[in-house]
Amino acid sequence: MDFILKTTNLCKSFGKHSAVTDVSIHVRENSVYGLLGPNGAGKSTILKMVTGMLHPTKGTIEFANHSWSRQDLMHIGALIENPPLYENLTAYENLKVRTILLGLPEQRINEVLELVDLQNTGKKKAGQFSMGMKQRLGIAVALLNNPSLLILDEPTNGLDPIGIGELRNLIRLFPQRGITVILSSHILSEVQLIADDIGIIANGRFGYEGKMQHSENLEELFLKVVEESREVM
Repeated sequence: MDFILKTTNLCKSFGKHSAVTDVSIHVRENSVYGLLGPNGAGKSTILKMVTGMLHPTKGTIEFANHSWSRQDLMHIGALIENPPLYENLTAYENLKVRTILLGLPEQRINEVLELVDLQNTGKKKAGQFSMGMKQRLGIAVALLNNPSLLILDEPTNGLDPIGIGELRNLIRLFPQRGITVILSSHILSEVQLIADDIGIIANGRFGYEGKMQHSENLEELFLKVVEESREVM
């Protein structure tokens, strides 16, 4: 089986506080992987290590069957926390700034705008966009470098049901285009609709990993993992 991303016994400590302990995840190529956990469980810390924003205290990260290096960031796109947008610029202008910075061809702008269905926003400034449109523009920024892995950290935060539905449909298209997605969330119902595989983390510990069985009671499984993690502490 081809894993685009694999971590082995990944740990991260901040002083005496252990944020992530011995996390081993396996993300299949061209899939949507749902990383589930309560707020503060360690999801963002894991994703920040994978995107080079944090350095692991211990453990290893493999990307595309080799040890992760900063060069791999050329093949990873990420939207972690709020979309990094210039509110006084249009969608096109926001992306143009990035293409210049990254040395990418300008034609890529229209390609990603079409991908996220923002090609008709014209002269409207990003500051006037709805929350859902801002999220989609943030994803467009993350897609500019044509990544093979796209990391989305709590992308539905603050979205209304229409925005959530649009984002869900968009994410499901990515594996068909050769883009693997890691989606972190604490909203179980959303992940159940979208993910091929899931991993559950609680209190910095990985409690479950497996294929998303749409018939199973995800809430029951989630609560069991959270409860067991408390017993270990």
